[in-house]
Amino acid sequence: MAFTTGTGRGRQPPPPTSWRERLGALRNLPPFLAMVWRTSRALTATTLAVRLVRALLPVATLFIGKLIIDEVVQLNRLPARPAGLAGWLGSGLLDRLEALLLAEFLLAIVSDLLGRLVSLIDGLLSDRVSNDASVRLMQHAATLDLADFEDAAFQDRMERARMQASGRMSLMGQLFGQAQDIITVVSFAAGLVVYAPWLIVMLAIALVPSFLGEAHFNALSYALSHLRTPQRRELDYVRQVAASADTAKEVKIFGLSPFLIDRYRSISRDTYDASRRLAIRRAVWGVGFGALGTIAYYGAYAYIAWRTVNGSLSVGDLTFLAASFLRLRGLLEGLLTGFSTTAGQALYIEDLFSFFRAEPGIRSPENALPFPNPIRQGFVFDDVGFRYPGTERWAVRHLSFTLAPGEVLALVGENGAGKTTLVKLLARLYDPVEGRVLLDGRDLRDYDLDALRAAIGVIFQDFVRYNLSAADNIAVGRIAARGDRPRIARAAAAALADAVVAKLPGGYDQMIGKRFRNGIDLSGGEWQKMAIARAYMRDAEVLILDEPTAALDARAEYEVFQRFRELSAGRSAVLISHRFSSVRMADRILVLSDGRVEASGTHAALLAAGGRYAELFELQAAGYR
Repeated sequence: MAFTTGTGRGRQPPPPTSWRERLGALRNLPPFLAMVWRTSRALTATTLAVRLVRALLPVATLFIGKLIIDEVVQLNRLPARPAGLAGWLGSGLLDRLEALLLAEFLLAIVSDLLGRLVSLIDGLLSDRVSNDASVRLMQHAATLDLADFEDAAFQDRMERARMQASGRMSLMGQLFGQAQDIITVVSFAAGLVVYAPWLIVMLAIALVPSFLGEAHFNALSYALSHLRTPQRRELDYVRQVAASADTAKEVKIFGLSPFLIDRYRSISRDTYDASRRLAIRRAVWGVGFGALGTIAYYGAYAYIAWRTVNGSLSVGDLTFLAASFLRLRGLLEGLLTGFSTTAGQALYIEDLFSFFRAEPGIRSPENALPFPNPIRQGFVFDDVGFRYPGTERWAVRHLSFTLAPGEVLALVGENGAGKTTLVKLLARLYDPVEGRVLLDGRDLRDYDLDALRAAIGVIFQDFVRYNLSAADNIAVGRIAARGDRPRIARAAAAALADAVVAKLPGGYDQMIGKRFRNGIDLSGGEWQKMAIARAYMRDAEVLILDEPTAALDARAEYEVFQRFRELSAGRSAVLISHRFSSVRMADRILVLSDGRVEASGTHAALLAAGGRYAELFELQAAGYR
């Protein structure tokens, strides 16, 4: 069990539904802001400082506008006014008006410059935060257990986290913008309180319903997105299958396009219908909430106009208060709506931070033992039992055998006998449910996990075909030695992949795979030789080949295993293959059935003893007669 958040593997946590749960998601804002600060302290401090200045500009601009209007009205009431513009300019009466106009002009220039500066900084900071979050997500995913990646609920959870790492950075600008707006609101509110404090109360009463409505619909939107994660993943999968170089041959041969398109339309239609219903409900309620704010504004406007008519306020006061009330209404409405949106965004960010809180079940213990070099006693499976999470069937049980230092051990059995599971336990991709796996007499769980895996070279039958250069495809076996081209060439020669590379136009620098431009695809057998080269690149103390030659012809397979036998001298090795021509060269063969060792011995001894091995050998041999 890797997740420590109280949800079992195989099922998703329900989306938050109560107000307490929704507000509880706000706990993710401090770590989110801390993540932004760690990404770039200089950019974060700069944008906050610039926003602080911008927050005070609107009220300053409006107040100067009020002074300008009052000055114009006062000048207009002069009993004796100069004639013509030259007369006004020469009289000095326009000096104060000119200064006010210049001040407002400068404020407009500064406001525009600061706005562009904020956009620039926020864009740069957002990109860096998104990149850092994606890197952190990949780093954390690398620490989690293989069992997590084989679980559908975990895949849904990781998909949501991946979306938030790259698509939720607008929250950063939103939070900074709200901090700026709060300062602006305080400055506007201070002006209104001087004239009519009850206007603030009127605004609050009118805007609270809008805030509650937005918060409610934000939560519903998140819940819908949360529940639709499996459908979203299936849409991505169907789209990839329908239009991918990897699947194009079968899609064309089997005529699958109509089926896949129909499947995509069906799922997307259901998703669209649910989103449309929610959007219509939100729009209808939004009209009503918006009407309340409009009524409050015009009520306040009428009151201010009346006070101006009866002489309590000047025309400049009227302009300042009306504009302040309108701006304050918009700011408060934006703040309240923004707060509910922030709470909704925090629900999404919860997907990212809950993923970061996930803990692996398989890890190194404190004071872990170093991997022994050389191995002295070998590996011992001591009554090992294991079943995959969420299943009742035992993959292996009461499994006991040894792998001696320098021994080449072959595993034989029908599909589902437990061969690959045994390899996963040996590499500690899983831990036994029952029994122990020992290395030199100590439980495998006592050793440093990274050192253990670094000492084991495994090539699985479903190896990855990396769309990288030929050199990098081999270097992934020991990526720290990526710059060691002679070592890469030796690994390629050991796996007979050097002939494959020799045919490539760009040699080791040739991009292989068809995903990217100028890439050259390889045949199945050529890909397998490249994958086997990774095992030799690793130069590990334990080599494991899990059905690695399925795409090779008989001659190529024989050559690969002859080379494997030579190069594994002095190392422990495990070979899994259905071809008896290959396994017969092993020092010892284990016959697995229903997760247990049914027989053990050399090829000759097992044939002489009869039983399952002899039966399977005869069945295969009959196909060549």
